[in-house]
Amino acid sequence: MPFGRIRPEGVLSMSERINHRKASPEGYKLIIQLHQYIARCGLDEALIHLVYLRTSQINGCAFCVDMHSDDALKAGVSQRKLNQLSVWRESPLYDERERAALNWTESLTNVAQTHAPDPDYDAMLAHFNAKELADLTYAIGLMNLLNRIGVGFRLEPSAGD
Repeated sequence: MPFGRIRPEGVLSMSERINHRKASPEGYKLIIQLHQYIARCGLDEALIHLVYLRTSQINGCAFCVDMHSDDALKAGVSQRKLNQLSVWRESPLYDERERAALNWTESLTNVAQTHAPDPDYDAMLAHFNAKELADLTYAIGLMNLLNRIGVGFRLEPSAGD
């Protein structure tokens, strides 16, 4: 994974299948480049981590949920807001821009079922310009890719606190 707690090269946990970084370093390098672009694209860091975390919750990637919970806290997201992320639609803690981004996140993460409907896209246009929409969509796509790596290769969160 391009962020957070990475085990030393070649060291796998008990259930990890392969070390994808070692198996395909050039592919991994491209993933890191996209991650670095997203980190500096101009979107709010806290919003990016909320999107990463919500994507990871939907996809069931424990490694990424653990990492992005910590990263969101470091970016200034309150613990209370993190606690309510899975029920963001019912929570009063999220503003309209965050709601649009989280809805778009769910729509694209579940694209096989949703097909990214026009109302979800239109809600994004009300709160994000074209570059922001493209960059947020890249972030969602990146996290879906990383979740598939995390789940597929059985990456585990670190045992420490």
